[in-house]
Amino acid sequence: MSNTQSLFQQKNDLRHRLGRFTNHGDRFWVAALFGSSLLILILVLMIGWEVWALSAPSRHAFGWAFISPWAKAAWNPALDRFNAWPAIYGSLVTSAIALVLAVPFSIAVAIFLAELAPPLLRTPLNYMVEMLAAVPSVIYGLWGIYLFLPKVVHPIGAALQNTLGVIPGLSTFFGGPIPASGISKLAAALILTIMVTPTIAAVTRDVLLAIPRSQREASLALGATQWETIWKVLLPMGLSGILGAVILGFGRAIGETMAVTMVIGNTSGGGYSVLKPGYTMASIIANEFAEAVSDLHSSALIEIALVLFVVTIILNAISRWLVMRVQRKTMGR
Repeated sequence: MSNTQSLFQQKNDLRHRLGRFTNHGDRFWVAALFGSSLLILILVLMIGWEVWALSAPSRHAFGWAFISPWAKAAWNPALDRFNAWPAIYGSLVTSAIALVLAVPFSIAVAIFLAELAPPLLRTPLNYMVEMLAAVPSVIYGLWGIYLFLPKVVHPIGAALQNTLGVIPGLSTFFGGPIPASGISKLAAALILTIMVTPTIAAVTRDVLLAIPRSQREASLALGATQWETIWKVLLPMGLSGILGAVILGFGRAIGETMAVTMVIGNTSGGGYSVLKPGYTMASIIANEFAEAVSDLHSSALIEIALVLFVVTIILNAISRWLVMRVQRKTMGR
């Protein structure tokens, strides 16, 4: 009996020592993860501080008029007069149109891939969606210039001009004519739609596949149809993840540079019409920074980068807040 108790005690001692060793290992990894998270925060702060410091000449010269839609100053590097509102408007309107068009289509694609596609078709379609998400943006830009803009964007722009463009109030946003080449804010928005759709669809598909199968079986057992199960069970359960996918797509849309630069026209004189050429914040930086004609010009471009940085942080914070609200409602249901 004493031998049994001795062996039992030795096992307990060994487990205790192993536990202490494991705890030390946990402390190491917790410290490493905390350090990595802190490093990310430091990098974000350093980026913010750098663009803030380098944009000082522009901020001191123009103040809030730099981003004001009511300022009379135009973007004129030759005269050192700069107003970023056309680029800010271009970024917001192209990203908004892209999300409005991409989100419903992306969710429909994700539902088909996760719930409805036959097994033989599902795998190649999944590969195609992921491949489209990985295509470099310059390829989208080249394809847009030579095929998509003259064959698709120009007819759509002409139709919008002839319908919505003749309605008072909407003519400001759909006034034409659209250039024969199709180069316009509308072209940038449609290219962005194609670019963000695979990203949102792939993430949404993974969110739907992560929902336990028992939820589907329980809904079907209660007499729900497959569509009712998708609409009333799967989508509400995956709503926070779907919002996360939309945030990811929005981040790519508002920060996209190369493809947008190739199809938007790169001019600040297009006004509010989406059928006219324009700028986005990312495209104006890419197009002019290497050829800045003065220190104030460079500073103005860096201030646009600061505005883009701040807008991205604010919109992502709002998006995360919406995700948390949806998660609380889902958990409380």
